[in-house]
Amino acid sequence: MKVILTQDVKKVGKKGDIVNVADGYGQNFLIKNKLAVLATEHGKEIVAHNKEQERLQDLENKKKAEELKETLENITLEFALSSGKDGKTFGSVSTKNVAEELLKTHDIKIDKRKFINARPIQALGYTNLKIELYKDVIATIKVHLKEK
Repeated sequence: MKVILTQDVKKVGKKGDIVNVADGYGQNFLIKNKLAVLATEHGKEIVAHNKEQERLQDLENKKKAEELKETLENITLEFALSSGKDGKTFGSVSTKNVAEELLKTHDIKIDKRKFINARPIQALGYTNLKIELYKDVIATIKVHLKEK
């Protein structure tokens, strides 16, 4: 039986692949659980329609990420750390702190794992952090560390 996969299935194939599977496996598992459709003209139309919907959703998500990027570029977050002699700080500001502050002050939710090459900030002054909001959409946010 030939089926078109609507999702990735381990040891069978990737989404959109046309694969040949046993009749019982195809009918009783793949099609029943909506992991595949029969490889007919109607099935191909369904897969094409799903791909078009995903493409439109992708464009919409990218547009939202671009708008969020514009907002983030204009934000400067302020943090105060106590420091000793020679300007050495006690403690640091992590990406988790930055994400919490964004949520608290600007109501913008960013996952702390989206920060690119981010290490805890220990130096006083301004630091730029890069955030990957979506594929090929990278925003830069300014973080200002000042002395208490």
